[in-house]
Amino acid sequence: MSVKQALLALLEQGPMYGYQLRSEFEQRTGATWPLNVGQVYTTLTRLERDGLVEGAGDDGEGHVVYRITDTGREEVAAWFTTPVARTQPPRDELAIKLALAVTVPGVDVGAVIQQQRSATMTALQDYTRLKRSGRAARPVEPADLAWSLVLDSLVFDAEAEVRWLDHCEARLRRAALERPAAPEAAETTTPTSTEQERTR
Repeated sequence: MSVKQALLALLEQGPMYGYQLRSEFEQRTGATWPLNVGQVYTTLTRLERDGLVEGAGDDGEGHVVYRITDTGREEVAAWFTTPVARTQPPRDELAIKLALAVTVPGVDVGAVIQQQRSATMTALQDYTRLKRSGRAARPVEPADLAWSLVLDSLVFDAEAEVRWLDHCEARLRRAALERPAAPEAAETTTPTSTEQERTR
């Protein structure tokens, strides 16, 4: 997730201080990806260093207010018009866990899949409930529509994960059927008369 570009996009709407930016971000995303206010201020410091935002004084209550620069606006425009790269996918803990589970002796991979499927189905039910109720059900304000779109993404991700887990389970079953049978213990043979003679 690019906190940098998200904060710049919010600052395009007008000057804000750190807590306001965090609140705006979490309101629009339904607090799906909570931001630490320290992270917000650290990012603002970097943005100011890079000439993308500048200080705009304080709000009279001791909060340092930031506003976006022209360079920052160009950065936001480029972000919105550039596709999210898929060449280096983010680390997926579940995929890593299953990849290791199938290679580590003694791990019940089927149980790992079942537990994850159960947890993902529970999350999917929760997301679906949220979509049918509250502000996501009938979005009127842009922030409500934003939250509804985030929920859609979470639903699609959970559905895809359940399908992938089903696929993994089927692959494991197929692999077990195709695995060659373990070689049977070598049969003991009676030594030939020549071998008996050699051992005398």
